[in-house]
Amino acid sequence: MTQSPDDTPEQLLHLVFGGELTDLTKIEFKDLKKLDIVGIYPNYATAYDVWKTKAQRTVDNANMRYFIVHMHRLLEPDREDET
Repeated sequence: MTQSPDDTPEQLLHLVFGGELTDLTKIEFKDLKKLDIVGIYPNYATAYDVWKTKAQRTVDNANMRYFIVHMHRLLEPDREDET
């Protein structure tokens, strides 16, 4: 991860969210009002750990899926970085 001039890690924001899909072959949610907005995290590693925990807790529901959105890529689409 890139360091800023004051040696604090650069924030590369990631959103973790999930919900029940209508069909396993596409990303369409059964009920948008029931989306689980887990949170926004400062880097991919932290977001991945949270995503994995949430996904494992819902393993019994085959239609439940959690996702990681690279928000930093949406905020700065022309910028190149590693994650």
